[in-house]
Amino acid sequence: MPDKPPAGKPKAATRARPADRVFKFLSTSAAVSIMVILAGVALFLLVRALPAITAGWSTNPELKSGVTGGFASFWAYVSPLAFGTVWASVIALLMATPVAIGIALFISHYSPRRMANFLGYIIDLLAAVPSVVYGLWGILVMRPFLLPMQEWLNAYLGWIPLFSGKVTSTGSSILTGAVVLAVMVLPIITAISREIFLQTPKLHEEAALALGATRWEMIQLSVFPYARSGVVSAVLLGLGRALGETMAVAMIISPAIIASFRIITEGENPQTIASNIALNFPIATGMQRDALIGTGLVLFVISLAVNMLARLIVNVKPRKKPPKKKVPTGDGGRSPAEAAVGAAMVAAVGAGADRDRTSEGGLL
Repeated sequence: MPDKPPAGKPKAATRARPADRVFKFLSTSAAVSIMVILAGVALFLLVRALPAITAGWSTNPELKSGVTGGFASFWAYVSPLAFGTVWASVIALLMATPVAIGIALFISHYSPRRMANFLGYIIDLLAAVPSVVYGLWGILVMRPFLLPMQEWLNAYLGWIPLFSGKVTSTGSSILTGAVVLAVMVLPIITAISREIFLQTPKLHEEAALALGATRWEMIQLSVFPYARSGVVSAVLLGLGRALGETMAVAMIISPAIIASFRIITEGENPQTIASNIALNFPIATGMQRDALIGTGLVLFVISLAVNMLARLIVNVKPRKKPPKKKVPTGDGGRSPAEAAVGAAMVAAVGAGADRDRTSEGGLL
C-alpha cells in the first residue's frame, strides 16, 4: 500500500499565490517608504542646518545682517520663535478644547440623528477649508471684531500682565491669531472626540441611567472616564496642527522675534517658526537660509514629539485593579450596583402588575 501523505496544511494553502506576493511586496514597500521619507526629511534638515547651528553668528558677515541680524547665536534666534509657536498654539487650544468637547457631546448624546449627521458633515467640511481662507477671514472679520474687546481687556484688566501694554490699533495681535488657530483646530478635536464618545459601551450608559442618573451625570460617570485618553490625544493632535500652521498666522499677526506673554499689545507679538520661514525665506541668502532651515528642524522635532506623545497616550492601557474578594450579600453574589438595578427592575415590574390589577378591578 502507498504511504499516506504527512499530516499538515494542504499544499495549496501553504503556497502563496503570485498576486498575494505582489500585494505583500507593495504594502511592505509603502510602509517602509514612510519611514524612509521621514528619515530623509530629518537628514536633509540636519545637514542643511548644521552649518548655521555651529557657526559664530557674531563674526559671520552673512548672519550678522539681514533676517538673522542682531542675534548672538542660533539658539538666541530660534528660542523666541519656538516660544511664539508654542504660546500661540496653547492659547488656541485653551479656546478650542472646551468648545470642541461640547460640540462632540452634543452630536453624540443630545442631538437628533439627522441633526447629528448634518453637524458632523459641517465639522468635517471645516477641516478641508484652506488656511489662506482662514487668514482672509481673520484679516477682514476677526481683526476689526476683536479690537473693541482688546481695548476693553486693556482698560479693565490691564493690571494683569497678559493684557497690559499698548493695545494694537489694527487688531493684529497674537490673540486674533490664536482665535483663528482655534477655529482651525476645532474640527480635528471635535471629530476625534465625537468618535471616541460614540465608542462608549452602551451597557455602561444604560447602567448609569438605570440607577437614576441624569444625562449629564451619566456622561460624567460613564463617557468621560472611558474617553479621557482619547480626548487628550485629540487635543495633542490639534496642537500638532496649530504648531505647523503658516499662512493664517503670517497674514494676521504683526510679528516680532521676541518672547512676550502679552497677547493684545502692538509690536510685542511673538513670531511663530512657520510664519517666520514663510515671510523671510524668499529674501534670505546663503547661511541665512541655513538658519531658517534650522528653525524648521526645531519645528520638526517639536511636532514629532507632540504626535508621538499623542500616540503614546492612545496606546496606554489603564491598569487593571486586583479583584476584590466577594462578600456574601444575600443576592447571589451580585455587586451592590447589580442588586440596585435588579431591585429597580423588580419594582418597575411590580408597579406595572399593580396597575394591571387596578385597571381590571375598575372594569369589573
